[in-house]
Amino acid sequence: MQRNLTQSKEALLKSYNSRLKEDIRSMRENFEEIIRLAKGENDTQLSKITQCEQDTYETQVRAANIVRAGESLMKLVSDIKQYLILNDFHSVNEAICSNSTLYRTTQIDRDNKLMAVRDDMAADLYDLEEEYYTSIYK
Repeated sequence: MQRNLTQSKEALLKSYNSRLKEDIRSMRENFEEIIRLAKGENDTQLSKITQCEQDTYETQVRAANIVRAGESLMKLVSDIKQYLILNDFHSVNEAICSNSTLYRTTQIDRDNKLMAVRDDMAADLYDLEEEYYTSIYK
């Protein structure tokens, strides 16, 4: 069972790593192509206006690809955070233990205060009963 869990973690980490590399590669390639288009070194048979429109369209498409890759990276970061939150049992257990200790300490403190109030009330009640039973006005 432990071996399957380890293999599953390794497969997930490899998946994250490949997604990261793919998105970075996509961003880099699209950026390089935008820079190449900006240089304007293409000698084609198209008129300048047509070439300009084509370059503008290609730049927009490549910019959209960069944005898509960036969003994919943000999703990857979100997935990694979620994985860490859900699978970081050590820190979760540590937080539970510290909260449990805090609540037990608070409970003991409250119990001691309640016992003190009970003892004070019992003493006061005893004094009041004694006063009542010894009073001439009963």
